[in-house]
Amino acid sequence: MKKTLILGASTNSARYSYLVANKLVRKGYPIINVGRKVGEVAGVAIEPAEEIHTDIDTITLYVGPRNQEPYYEYILKTKPKRVIFNPGAENPVLSAKLVEAGIEPVEACTLVMLNTGQY
Repeated sequence: MKKTLILGASTNSARYSYLVANKLVRKGYPIINVGRKVGEVAGVAIEPAEEIHTDIDTITLYVGPRNQEPYYEYILKTKPKRVIFNPGAENPVLSAKLVEAGIEPVEACTLVMLNTGQY
């Protein structure tokens, strides 16, 4: 199963990152929650963007473009196969950096991908 890192994880049940974490876990996907606030989502603790996970298939991004720059190095060092830019997270600068590093940028909605079997 594709191990997924949720960047911008939130304990707020109204946030899409919260919904995606729970959906991924229900479908059997292993997840890593990364965010600014302490807490737990879908039974997995939210950790700060410090530990580099080298076994990540997908990073699903729930951080707006204005707040992404501090995470560029973290994302690139993680070396996922793809980064999903959910609606509102699209960023041509980061997308170009990903392509240069051999990482596929995807502009899509993770929830829709999961619901339609395209994940």
